[in-house]
Amino acid sequence: MTIGRLAKAAGVGVETVRYYQSRGLLRVPAANGGFRVYPAATIDRIAFIKRAQTLGFTLDEVRTLLDLEDGRNRRAIQSVTQARLGQIEDKLADLHRMRGALSELLHRCKQTGPMQACPIIETLAGARPPV
Repeated sequence: MTIGRLAKAAGVGVETVRYYQSRGLLRVPAANGGFRVYPAATIDRIAFIKRAQTLGFTLDEVRTLLDLEDGRNRRAIQSVTQARLGQIEDKLADLHRMRGALSELLHRCKQTGPMQACPIIETLAGARPPV
């Protein structure tokens, strides 16, 4: 199938297919009669990439996972996944901290009168340390 048909069947744009090729995620088939003909299995490979992205894997990590897709090197697969999980946990901790700080600032802002400085603005301006 042509790149346009591949993109449509995979639910992505032609630019995405080309980008994945430039990142080494998809092979560039040899031209056949002036057109590159993609095997149907490329649709599954694009679906793999998209599913991995929805789980938070970067394209570099996806490339590693694709290199390991036969499933034989489970330690390497687990290592990539464990690293991604650690990064997600770090992000969650940061989000939890930000949520607490913003909630406290919002609460303090609601409690101050209109004649007092807003704690949110004071904090953002550097007048007060964040909570």
